[in-house]
Amino acid sequence: MRLGIDGNEANVKNRVGVSVYAFNLLHYFKKHADASTQFVIFLRESPQEDLPKENKYFHYEVVKGKFLWSQFFLPIRLYLRKDIDGFFSPAHYAPRFCPVPYIVTIHDLSYLYFPDDFTKKDLFTLRNWTRYSINNAKRIIAVSKTTKNDILKSYSIPDEKVDVVYNGYGKDFPNKQYFYKIKKLTMDKPSILYVGTLQPRKNIVTLIKAFSKFKNLYPDFELIIAGKKGWLYEKIFEEVETLGLTTNVFFTDYVSDNQLMFLYKNAFCFVLPSFYEGFGIPILEAMSFKCPVISSITSSLPEIGGDACLYFDPKNPDDLFDKLVELKKNNKLRQEMIKKGVERVKLFSWEDCAKKTLMILKTYGGKNN
Repeated sequence: MRLGIDGNEANVKNRVGVSVYAFNLLHYFKKHADASTQFVIFLRESPQEDLPKENKYFHYEVVKGKFLWSQFFLPIRLYLRKDIDGFFSPAHYAPRFCPVPYIVTIHDLSYLYFPDDFTKKDLFTLRNWTRYSINNAKRIIAVSKTTKNDILKSYSIPDEKVDVVYNGYGKDFPNKQYFYKIKKLTMDKPSILYVGTLQPRKNIVTLIKAFSKFKNLYPDFELIIAGKKGWLYEKIFEEVETLGLTTNVFFTDYVSDNQLMFLYKNAFCFVLPSFYEGFGIPILEAMSFKCPVISSITSSLPEIGGDACLYFDPKNPDDLFDKLVELKKNNKLRQEMIKKGVERVKLFSWEDCAKKTLMILKTYGGKNN
């Protein structure tokens, strides 16, 4: 069997979310490539240096084309050569008019539930290309039961066509005795931490409102918001100004792995206030560094966090405030959450994720399947 893979999500410098997913799958595929299961990784540009190295059964092919790559240039290449048996897209967009069976991973359907969080162009692309990918796929991989249920509710496809394969967790943070501190942050004061993109769906305004109330009780605390600016982020900064928190809330922008490790290890707790997540890797990330987690009780987050989190109503800042106070007053609870979090992380591995994914590709990715 010769499998084609869209490797573009993995072929980036600063990997987050789907890029981390694709990167880990490629490394597993390389380790398990042999005469019976070969891989062609299709890219728009030359592979990054840290992508797995080529061998006899695993190699890269650059297909030139800047616009509509997966809808025009890649399909032409696949039709002209006809040298693969199946195709896998790790992120929503399968090749248009694909001449072989394909499998696609769907990470979330946030664009259906929160359309205002996207530009008109991105929304059009997500709606139309994802619908095409789902309707024409031989098999669909969903990263959580929540995502599978969303797919079944939104598209007319049979239940048995969708397999749930959880994302893994296991980040190769540098093994050093020191961490790179972030400018203006010494972590001398206790901090509440958020990690993720700055956009409306992440519900950061609710976190800021809850923190404002919490700070009245515990004035030494700071709020650190780590992540790059996304779409419609201005309201977040305006809320900080309105509540007079400009000296108590710190925005770091994108942070390196070393800096992220420093933040998790030194934070009092991590808060994920999102309205919707297809999986929620930051929950596992925080737990792995013994940072207790408070999460909104919505979408896939309780599915991933289990009993190792405190949960709150994402539409209610007072509920989040109550959970912060509970965690501050009850150190025994905090230690129990840390212990449960460390155990929870062990349930998710990239090895298991990639193994199950490859099994699906082998089962459904051939021309005769």
